[in-house]
Amino acid sequence: MNTGDAGSLRGGLDWASTPVRRILGRLLDGAELSVADGIALAGAQGRDVHAVTLVADEMRRQQVGDVVTFVVNRNINFTNVCIKHCTFCAFSRDHREEEGYFLPVDEVVRRAREAWDLGATEVCIQAGLPPKLDGRYYIDLARALKAALPGLHLHAFSPEEILYGSVRSGLPIREYLGELRAAGLGTLPGTSAEVLDQEIRDVIARGRITVRQWIEVITTAHALGIRTTSTIMYGHIETPAHWIHHMDLLRSIQKDTGGFTEFVPLSLIHSEAPMYAKGLVPGVRPGATGVEVVRMHALARLMLGGTIRNIQASWVKEGPKLAQLLLGTGANDLGGTLINESISTSAGAQYGQLVPPGELRRLVRDAGRVPAQRDTLYEIVRTYKDGDEDDAPLDRIEDAEARFGSYRRLVASGEFRFTQR
Repeated sequence: MNTGDAGSLRGGLDWASTPVRRILGRLLDGAELSVADGIALAGAQGRDVHAVTLVADEMRRQQVGDVVTFVVNRNINFTNVCIKHCTFCAFSRDHREEEGYFLPVDEVVRRAREAWDLGATEVCIQAGLPPKLDGRYYIDLARALKAALPGLHLHAFSPEEILYGSVRSGLPIREYLGELRAAGLGTLPGTSAEVLDQEIRDVIARGRITVRQWIEVITTAHALGIRTTSTIMYGHIETPAHWIHHMDLLRSIQKDTGGFTEFVPLSLIHSEAPMYAKGLVPGVRPGATGVEVVRMHALARLMLGGTIRNIQASWVKEGPKLAQLLLGTGANDLGGTLINESISTSAGAQYGQLVPPGELRRLVRDAGRVPAQRDTLYEIVRTYKDGDEDDAPLDRIEDAEARFGSYRRLVASGEFRFTQR
């Protein structure tokens, strides 16, 4: 670390409370944030929050510099039919409901090809867990996509889906992941993590993949050379101490495997989530507050930045404007263009259809940073210096919903109805 910059920042924190100033001073000296100190910072209030964000921003600058990355990608949620009944999920439908849909393989491939033709380097595929799914379906889908589009990176299938495919196929998780890799799977989303505390999981999603099973899928993937993202979902019944223990677990895994590419904090979109809308979970909060969002991203940088270098601000969850501000609290990535996203949208998120590359570059520049397009593994595709622009096809899309469709239109349509399969 540049000791001059760290020293001047330390000297400028004399207005922070003594306990917070001491913890931040240790971090500026190169110490790792302990669980106890992380919990103390998670309770920061008032000007102490500002002090935490200033140090997180400095750590970001030292660890990854001033470049802010994004990926050109498309989300394809191929079915909303699911056997689980997670109380935070407004996306899933029972297999008997009229709004249940299932995209056939050729439609998934068509959507992926459309994204490729518009400059996407990645397709992200996650979905519900439909009943009686052929256990080899995920393998067959991956193979079909890679056969049609060998240059497109397949970032697909949550740990919950991997577990489901393993159980349905009768293959051990390691063998199942090996077959997926051979079929063309590139990386795994580290979703279905929510909060990695079994007591919390048993309240918000009883029957969901357990903490132990999630760790098994993730570490097995890493051992096979399949890298993954990592996530947390917060703003419901958890406490800030749960955040820190969750991140400490991720940090421990990363030290062992080095397999995480990024950490993505995901605040609960509460308005349509059954746990809130139907009162299924007593004491659930209406999502994270703005201060909690800021605190979470700053803590992620302080807790994880030494091992998981990339901290993503989700414009889908927070909106582009708040995501832009989070670039000053430790984040260095804005995620992807997405093209269309259904899971957050179904829960009431106001964003999720598309933020084109040109708009992402504008947000980054306005934050005083340098925009760069990356691929899934954080290799830089192109860095945009001052004045550099692109004539990206996605920047010319005037009505994304008309061009690509939307979740609301999909569930209202009878074209891919699950009950007619």
